[in-house]
Amino acid sequence: MKDDIDVMFQNNHDNWDIKELPTHHSLVFLQKITSKKAKKHYWRYATIAACILLSFGYFINQLNSYPQKNLKFASKETQQTDSIFTVLIAKELYKIQDKKSDANQKMVEDALKQMKEFDKDYQNILFELEKNGENKILIKALISNFQTRISFLEEVLKRIEEHENIENNEKIL
Repeated sequence: MKDDIDVMFQNNHDNWDIKELPTHHSLVFLQKITSKKAKKHYWRYATIAACILLSFGYFINQLNSYPQKNLKFASKETQQTDSIFTVLIAKELYKIQDKKSDANQKMVEDALKQMKEFDKDYQNILFELEKNGENKILIKALISNFQTRISFLEEVLKRIEEHENIENNEKIL
């Protein structure tokens, strides 16, 4: 059998189509290789950005859906105020979650515990609004709760950034 293949190659040797590659072939080949690598990096960053955007959207959606169910009894203005503050709070929470690391994990966990306490106060205010209707005192309490939460989250974010700056400065030294 091996002999048959050898004979076939010898008999058809003149019939093979043998081409010489052009002299610039290696340059064209290298250009194709380098251009393909650049495209891979683009997709990697696009995938990461898409994941971040999707998780951020999901996070905001979860936060927005919860209070809206509780404010069906409220006026449009109160619902709009609630929506605006909820989005602001969600953004600050996302920033804090994004900066979470081993070094500041305790700080983030403590902040989330405190946010649960603020949320309990918020639920009490909503209960009073539903029970007694809207009045200036309850609306002010609602807005004050939102402002307190936002200020608290901004302060936590500021402390996390200060902690990161201190760590970075220590690494440099």
